[in-house]
Amino acid sequence: MHIKKLRIDPNWQSRLESIGYGYHSLGGVPYWVDDYYYEIRAKDADMIYKATNELWNMCLQAVEYVIQHKLYSKFHIPAYMIHHIERSWENDDPSIYGRFDFAFDPSDGELKMLEFNADTPTSLFETGIVQWNWKNHYFPELTDQFNSIHEQLIESWKGLQPFLKGDILHFSCAKETLEDLTNVEYLRDTAIQAGINTKLVYIDDIGWDGRAFVDLEGEEIKSIFKLYPWEWMVREDFGFNIVNDSSEAQWIEPSWKMLLSNKAILPILWELFPNHPYLLASYFEKPSHLKHYVRKPILSREGANIEMYYDNEMIFDTEGEYGEEGYVYQELATLHREDTGFSIIGSWVIGQESCGISFRESDMPITTDKSRFIPHIIRH
Repeated sequence: MHIKKLRIDPNWQSRLESIGYGYHSLGGVPYWVDDYYYEIRAKDADMIYKATNELWNMCLQAVEYVIQHKLYSKFHIPAYMIHHIERSWENDDPSIYGRFDFAFDPSDGELKMLEFNADTPTSLFETGIVQWNWKNHYFPELTDQFNSIHEQLIESWKGLQPFLKGDILHFSCAKETLEDLTNVEYLRDTAIQAGINTKLVYIDDIGWDGRAFVDLEGEEIKSIFKLYPWEWMVREDFGFNIVNDSSEAQWIEPSWKMLLSNKAILPILWELFPNHPYLLASYFEKPSHLKHYVRKPILSREGANIEMYYDNEMIFDTEGEYGEEGYVYQELATLHREDTGFSIIGSWVIGQESCGISFRESDMPITTDKSRFIPHIIRH
């Protein structure tokens, strides 16, 4: 895996905007990288595919373990939600997607799981549509890409359709969030292509009629995809209605994904699969033998409130408002580094199967919401 440069298309911004990609830059600084890319080999794609599928199965085993042993306190999950989580797991409530973040160490060719974005992973539109469009623009004939996200989404919705409650699948995110809205509308479009009737309702506009959730037209919400974190929902007044909902609305992602989107799952995985080649050593308390490590809040997002230590000395940290629920300690990973920056691999699991990757690049060794998106190709 290595970076290759391109002669930039002077019309790259308008080209992206023409396919509905409006947040390619943040404050005038490109978030989308158009003039360089990662070139990977087919065997690299195979390695990521295998690791993603294996880790997904390990994560499902970890959820079962947490529920069986009632380890909810480690995840700081409100007591009132426990029954909902257990019911959603026992009912096999469907999950559409998730994104593993991997460190790739070129010195030994190893992949290590940094975390799993299991509940509200973004950059789906960039990965599934924008980088495919980019590939077809610059490399129309000769190359491939590890990317079957679009097809996999449509097939997953088709498989889910018979199990949806009601005739309409609502889609939701917060108002005035262009990135979230773009991702939600993309997911909604794939559901429509799968033959599902859909309707958009902002989280802010979801009502409660004393018995069930309703949209702005007063229509009862029976199935809903939401790009809004479970840990936010359950700490708002809104959350208490989830367990009092007489319709028992079907939420996608389901509430059992709260266990996987929480970094408390990392020490659980390490306990269940010690020294597994895809895992980094992770603990709830810092062990004395761990000298190079990262301290992560169990509920932080976008790389906030991370502290990085080398020889027990802090070498880097990020600001934010997370941490009151507690932290985990994870062995420090070696990140892939090029002249352009440090990068991690985002690997998507959709419909229970690995189906595509993205690269995110940062000037510093912690990935944040400002980290750049880099497209890739497979060179055969």
